[in-house]
Amino acid sequence: MTTPGRLLVCPTPIGNLEDVTLRVLGALRDADVLACEDTRTTKVLLDRYGVSAERVRYDAHVERRAAPKLVDRMLAGEVVALVSDAGMPLVSDPGIVLVRAAVAAGIAVEVLPGPSSVLTALVASGLPSERWTFTGFLPRRRGELEAVLASEDTLVAFESPRRLGATLALLAELDPQRPAAVCRELTKIHEEIVRGTATELAERFTQVPPRGEIVLVVGGAEPGVTEAAAAEEAVRRLIEAGARPREAVRVVASLTGRSANELYRAAVGEE
Repeated sequence: MTTPGRLLVCPTPIGNLEDVTLRVLGALRDADVLACEDTRTTKVLLDRYGVSAERVRYDAHVERRAAPKLVDRMLAGEVVALVSDAGMPLVSDPGIVLVRAAVAAGIAVEVLPGPSSVLTALVASGLPSERWTFTGFLPRRRGELEAVLASEDTLVAFESPRRLGATLALLAELDPQRPAAVCRELTKIHEEIVRGTATELAERFTQVPPRGEIVLVVGGAEPGVTEAAAAEEAVRRLIEAGARPREAVRVVASLTGRSANELYRAAVGEE
């Protein structure tokens, strides 16, 4: 009777190739086949450490048809190592289909520890790390983005360089003094970590869009702060649409429970 193989989930360096662990290198050498997000990217790492192994493509476009074939190989006794281009597979990267298929087939799944841009950025930000949320890539729609930014936990997210300025500008609009950190090109030669308030970071990155891969870390919102800013913005928009200031304040105050006088002073100012 053939002994079932295993699935090894192997994190790879997020930039600096020296960050690969000895255990991951051993797994890559011993595996019968490597399931790679991009075989060419993985080859760079393998060549650096003299690893020769069969590589097959396993990205988001092929994983549903590639997973059954890999499961069959593991059921026949082979060891499959799953790698993404950088960091931990499945974390905003392909792999979930294969892991689920392996579990369903009764195949052992072993996850090796290693590099992670999420944890690296969280620690480097200097923001509270007792409670935090990772949200992957930030949503594009304003309403959805506002909801994510309203988190009272420290928030860690991936963001596109071209959209970073707009995201920070929205955060500054909602909560100007909110602490945040922009972590760029982590572990690479041009690594940069910029910390500051939402307003400071928005001014910097709106004027000069960054290059490279970005991890954005945002301090948790104080209870009610983001909601208050949203209420004030709602008053301003009603007034811009033609509503009388007092009427706009009365409507928003009734919907949010905020003090009409405080809303008026914050959103309209003293007459």
